[in-house]
Amino acid sequence: MGRDIGIDLGTATVLVYVKGRGIVLKEPSVVAIDNNTDRILKVGREAQKMLGRTPGNITAIRPLRDGVISQYDVTMRMIQHFIKRACGNSILFKPRLIICVPSGITEVEERAVVDAATQAGAKKTFLIEEPVAAAIGAGIDINQPNGHMVVDIGGGTTDIAVISLGGVVVSESIKIAGDKFDEAIIRYVRRKHNVLIGERTAEEIKIKVGAVWPHEEQKVIEVKGRCLQQGLPRLIRISSAEIPQALNEPIRAVIEAVCSVVERTPPELIGDVLSNGIVMTGGGSLIYGLDKLIESVTGIKTRVAEKAVSCVAIGTGMALDYISALPEGTINLSRQRLSRY
Repeated sequence: MGRDIGIDLGTATVLVYVKGRGIVLKEPSVVAIDNNTDRILKVGREAQKMLGRTPGNITAIRPLRDGVISQYDVTMRMIQHFIKRACGNSILFKPRLIICVPSGITEVEERAVVDAATQAGAKKTFLIEEPVAAAIGAGIDINQPNGHMVVDIGGGTTDIAVISLGGVVVSESIKIAGDKFDEAIIRYVRRKHNVLIGERTAEEIKIKVGAVWPHEEQKVIEVKGRCLQQGLPRLIRISSAEIPQALNEPIRAVIEAVCSVVERTPPELIGDVLSNGIVMTGGGSLIYGLDKLIESVTGIKTRVAEKAVSCVAIGTGMALDYISALPEGTINLSRQRLSRY
């Protein structure tokens, strides 16, 4: 019997949900390729360890950028690898897939995702918008005539949407999220400490001492980089008090996008949003104080969802129960008469 699989195809991380089993895979969206033979050497966590450390004949790449496919063939092979790992190598019947995509995806980008999944071995492929999946995964009943606002901050995109009656009423998708936060930290360390650090070090700083609101207790991390004056290795200390300054530009863009969606929300629904509050999901929402900052700017109660990183994958998995009612390639669940999630 064929399996139904939900995939959160993220820029930074891929989560795979198998119906009846829950989330079975959580791996970085990284592929290591042998340039001489075009053979895939490693996928996921093992490939991530190779980033910035490969010899000339091996390339470790992230085939998704800003929430969409940037390298079609590599993405297809990565999806194929994860399907095999989720289902086992002996697949008698091709699985049906639901894949999450950003709310601002174009038709061309949508078609690329569907084609890549089909080439990877899917029997049928369905699409669901990330804010809708995030809302379902956060435990929100999206089918009621009640407005809910979701802010999903992933690796490549931040998706903000107001959802009512099972569909997106107002949304905005910006290509500023976790990756841009890392780049901002790299620029700050270079400018302030005159030290060059890599993407993985920047991500470590973001996770361990990242903050956009004053910490009650200041945190400090020691990181290594290359001194730009001497060209030698150097150890520096970064405190949580520095990070708000480092993240100022990308965080301001996220806040502006949230305010833009609030401004465009119909009056009746904005009343609902004021009552229900804003729910934040995705890895980027875990930066300390981001919920407090959004609440202070908008005046709307804001909270980070439980299991924020997995919300989109969980919501995609829950949508698998209604896969038979969906036309292929749809990203608009509001067209379907679905039961309550």
